[in-house]
Amino acid sequence: MDSLLIKGGKPLHGVVDISGAKNAVLPIMAATLLTPERCVIRNVPDLADVGMMERILTSMGASVQRDGGTLTVQASRISDKADYDLVRKMRGSICVLGPLLGRLHRATVSMPGGCVIGVRPIDLHLKGMRALGAEVKTMAGYVRVKSRRLVGAPVFLGGRAGPTVLGTANVMMAAVLAEGQTIIESAACEPEVTDLAKFLNAMGAKIAGAGGPTITITGVKQLHGAEHEVIPDRIEAATYAIAGVATRGEVTLRGARIEHLTAVIDKLRDMGVKVEGHAGGITFKRGRSLRPVDITTLPYPGFPTDVQAQMMTLLTLIPGISIITERIFEARFSHAAELLRLGADLAIEGPSAIIKGGSPLSGAPVMASDLRASAALVIAGLVAKGITQVNRIYHLDRGYEKIDAKLHGLGASVSRVAGS
Repeated sequence: MDSLLIKGGKPLHGVVDISGAKNAVLPIMAATLLTPERCVIRNVPDLADVGMMERILTSMGASVQRDGGTLTVQASRISDKADYDLVRKMRGSICVLGPLLGRLHRATVSMPGGCVIGVRPIDLHLKGMRALGAEVKTMAGYVRVKSRRLVGAPVFLGGRAGPTVLGTANVMMAAVLAEGQTIIESAACEPEVTDLAKFLNAMGAKIAGAGGPTITITGVKQLHGAEHEVIPDRIEAATYAIAGVATRGEVTLRGARIEHLTAVIDKLRDMGVKVEGHAGGITFKRGRSLRPVDITTLPYPGFPTDVQAQMMTLLTLIPGISIITERIFEARFSHAAELLRLGADLAIEGPSAIIKGGSPLSGAPVMASDLRASAALVIAGLVAKGITQVNRIYHLDRGYEKIDAKLHGLGASVSRVAGS
């Protein structure tokens, strides 16, 4: 497996282009299954997860062609089954369930399995399918849904940790071809859900309220092909912003949208970071001294769980005590043990991490356990004294397009080492 070798101590300076959002493009790709007509998706990032979704769509009979950052998909004739060998490799592939049910009125999709950051059940997805009139069965590791006709209905998608993003996407995609009106209450409000709704509306769907807790879908008889440009990745943007601040540099995120990063920017400003939005993006610059803060992860527009790990690295550098409380996933502190190896002073108590900041970090070999933990360890390596080797960086390749090249462009000393 590949690893990253990072020589710390170099401030990041310059401009970095923010790629298309991973968490937006995957359900948008799945939505192309709703029509036999040609769909064109632009600003598609070159990520392992995107490549896996391409394979899944192709295995189901769709024609998928990539030309740089543009993806053309035509699902003229498709199978109703998504196999275990592909679905098991990427949890986000469960979002083909809704489009298959909407178009074919049947679907057989492998259960996506567990996740290192905690249990992520799909019960709310299936609740929504049942509400639309589908019969749901789980057997032999697959979920099977079928219905002679789908009928719009009220659906409540609030869960223990708040609304479900993929569940909202799945139900929305199934409901666009249902008879009558579907109202999703406690819908996820993430920009990625809004982006999916925009694409579906371009295909001829009638969706109102996306981006708020109530989404209304009026069913149509059929959808047609459409073109769409994916929004920039707010999590990638937050990661580079934090990396610039941690290294005492100044980074401009070209293409990032300030309205998607409100909670992150609020906390950075509380610390003393200077943030300036402008026509080309957002610039982040560290102030003379930073202050500790307390953070609680919450559903959007709250502080994103996907930025918790990166922020923990930054807080280890700031003198004083900071507390991070994780309210979304019960097992999302795996990076803490690796930060301890680098010299951080922190402790985990239940859902909270207590960080005694100000201790210098020193380079060491570390092991990445998930996508965002990997990003946190890369940031730690950028500020640590000496050499840090981040192993198992295939996680990074799932969600960060050309991260080593982008960091190098900002002045970091980063090199990729091929694994055996």
